[in-house]
Amino acid sequence: MNTRHTLAAALTLAASLTAVADIKVNDSLSVSGYAAGSYRFTDPDPGPSTDKMDLDAVKTMFTTNFKPVTGVVSLFYQPNAPHDVTVLDAYATVDVGGGSTITAGKFLSYLGYEAFDIPNMAQISYANGDFLGPIPGYHSGVKWDYSDKETGFGLALLDSVYSGPNYLKGDGELKHNAGFEGYFVYKAIPDVTVWAGFAYDTKGNVIHKKDEIVTFNIWASYNLTKDSTLALEFVTKDGGLGDKGTNWLVFYSQNYNKNWSAAFRVSGEKLKAGPGFTKFTVSPSYKVNDNFLVRAEVSYYDYTKAGADTGMFFGVQTVFKF
Repeated sequence: MNTRHTLAAALTLAASLTAVADIKVNDSLSVSGYAAGSYRFTDPDPGPSTDKMDLDAVKTMFTTNFKPVTGVVSLFYQPNAPHDVTVLDAYATVDVGGGSTITAGKFLSYLGYEAFDIPNMAQISYANGDFLGPIPGYHSGVKWDYSDKETGFGLALLDSVYSGPNYLKGDGELKHNAGFEGYFVYKAIPDVTVWAGFAYDTKGNVIHKKDEIVTFNIWASYNLTKDSTLALEFVTKDGGLGDKGTNWLVFYSQNYNKNWSAAFRVSGEKLKAGPGFTKFTVSPSYKVNDNFLVRAEVSYYDYTKAGADTGMFFGVQTVFKF
C-alpha cells in the first residue's frame, strides 16, 4: 500500500477500510492495486451545474523484497492526465538497522493528513487545495527515515517539491530548483499522534520562477475509541505573490458496524490576496467485503471572493482493491 505517510493514512483509514492486501506471487514478489470510478454532481451558485460519470483512477503496484532491500514500482492511470499510464512509484528502500531506512527514487510527499490513494480516503473529495494547492504529489530524490515506538522523523532531498510539469512528477533537476521535505512525529501518548512537517522549494513558483516556496503542515489525531477518530490539520504556504495562504480541517470518523462507517469534516482554505471557502462534508461508506466498497459524499461550500457564493457537491464512488 502506498500512502502519503504510512501512519497518517492508517489513521485516516481507520473509519472505513482495511488496507490493500498484497497478492503474493512468490517469496520475493507481491502485487496490489485498485480501480475506482464515480458519479459527481457539482452545483455552484451562481453558475451552471455539471455532472460527470467516469473512471477516477487505476493503480497497480509491484513490490519486491530482497532483504534488506525493498523495491516498489507502480503504474497509474487517471483520465485526462498528461499521459495515459504513468510510472508513479519507482523507488528502492534499504533497511540500515536501528529503525532507519534510506529510500531513493520516485516517491510520494510526506505532507498531508488525507491520503493520495483512493482506497485510503474516508471520503470522495479532498478537504482543500482548490486554490492554494499546498500538499505536493510525487517527486524524485533520496530520503532518510527513522521510527521507534515513541517518535519518528524523515528528511528528503528532492528534484523539486512543486514545480514539475504535473503533480505526479518533479522537474528532474537539482541545480535549477532543489527541494527539501522533512517531518517529526510524536506517538508516545496512547491513541494520540502529533505530526509536523515542512517543504521548501528553492525556486518552485510556476508563475514567478525565482520565488521560493515554504510550506508548514501540522496535524494531530486522537482515537477516541477503537471505532472513532478525531483529527485536526493546519497548513500554511508562502510561494510569493498569488500563492500565499492557509488551509485547515477538522475530521471525525465513526465505524458503526463491520459494514457501515461515516466521515464528517469541516475544512477551509484562504489565499491571502484571493478567494477562499469553508466546506462542510458528510460521507457514509458501505463495505461489501474486504475488496469492494461504495461511498457517497455531500459537501457544501461557502465561498469568499470567488466566482460563486456557494456550491453543492454530490458524489457516489465505487472502489475495488486487491
